[in-house]
Amino acid sequence: MADKLDLLKIAQEEQNGDLFKTLDGIYKRSTVQPRGFTDAVIWEGGSNAGGVKPVAHALTDMFALNGTIMALDVLGLPFLGVPMMAQFRHDTKLKSLEWFGKMDNISLKWSTAGDFMVNDGGKKVVVAGKSANAPLRTAAGVYCNVRPYGGITSIRFMPGLPYSQDNKKFIVDKATGNIHSEMNTPGVRMAYAARLFLKMVHETGQIGRVATKPTQAKEDAVNAGIMRWLLKGTKFKLKRQYSVDAYEEHKENVDAITALLPKDFKAGMENWGGDVYEHISDTNFGLLLHDMIQQRPCIVYATDLDGDRLTDLMADAPDVLRAWGQIVIDKVGAKVDMKKLWVDMGFTMTNGKDMTSVMYRMEGAPIYEQTLGSADAMLLRLLDGDETVGGEKQPYDPRIHFVLINEAYKAANPGNAELATWLDAQLATFDKIYSGTRPRYLDGYAKLKAAIKPWGTK
Repeated sequence: MADKLDLLKIAQEEQNGDLFKTLDGIYKRSTVQPRGFTDAVIWEGGSNAGGVKPVAHALTDMFALNGTIMALDVLGLPFLGVPMMAQFRHDTKLKSLEWFGKMDNISLKWSTAGDFMVNDGGKKVVVAGKSANAPLRTAAGVYCNVRPYGGITSIRFMPGLPYSQDNKKFIVDKATGNIHSEMNTPGVRMAYAARLFLKMVHETGQIGRVATKPTQAKEDAVNAGIMRWLLKGTKFKLKRQYSVDAYEEHKENVDAITALLPKDFKAGMENWGGDVYEHISDTNFGLLLHDMIQQRPCIVYATDLDGDRLTDLMADAPDVLRAWGQIVIDKVGAKVDMKKLWVDMGFTMTNGKDMTSVMYRMEGAPIYEQTLGSADAMLLRLLDGDETVGGEKQPYDPRIHFVLINEAYKAANPGNAELATWLDAQLATFDKIYSGTRPRYLDGYAKLKAAIKPWGTK
């Protein structure tokens, strides 16, 4: 078995030491640099045996950091690591967000707590940029994220909060296409998100639901106008439509954005087709439940804030539906377990923890993103020496690291059947070790190290 990392020491250094220096001592600096940079700190490790392309990992905080390092050490896959720990981000004024955002590789980022406390001139303050999600998306050129779950796929335009109702502040900058109100919403990125939505509707044959608020929010009126502009000259059928054509109503502002797009932006779209329904965004919360229950595959296009609420519902609704189903079953006196029945009926949604989020960028490959909810508190329990709080809590479950790595490395290496088979086999090994009573974090790491031969070793 290869040497193990001292994961506990890494966690201790994060709390009361020099984490950057510690990681610099574990990993070597890479010669790979992000687009436009020559001084970025990028670490590298793992084996590129078989020509496997590396994935860029954001090394952030707590278990998002520790679990990533653990999984990469167990698997031995080639990686590029970008230092994005809260203290380092804060001290360097978020410079590493630019580095990560300009990496050309398929990338993997964890979304962690926004209220992370760091040292700032001798006092504790909330880290600059909070969870770093919003500044990263801007720096990385993200225009949407895609979240498939069960039969529902949510496409959420970002970054933007399209709820301005102040006419005096509302304008589209003809030089940049930014939609300005209380915020700057990049209209060009909005067009890319809308086009990706139509592309996915065309390619999957699933129905498309447009969830915007053109009558209530100024940016969304432009959003709906861009969608109508894209639909012109295609084979899509508008099965349900707003009473007003948002393109005709907001033509000047929409044209200001479309003038900035590549001349071939709509090339090939004349052959795209499918069924598209325009709904006021609120309506989609109810429709989503019906689509789930009826197992009706669909793709929903929503704006930043509405899209976030929709994916929350996608994550939470299955538990509610199962609980309601069990109440009905118990009432009629049937001796059936709703959780088993749920699977037997073909439903695949669990509780949202396995919902993948993929962010698409204007340049560079997509960024795989996942949230680690209570990972901060879990690592503090480990450091306190009582990981289970006297048996009340479960140890940390690092499965999501292995799941996301499985997906990201397959995406980075399409067609590599040997790698795909190997990744699936290691996930099966993980599941075997973690079935039954979940091992404590460090014990689980030791068992994984003993059971898995890293990529590229014989």
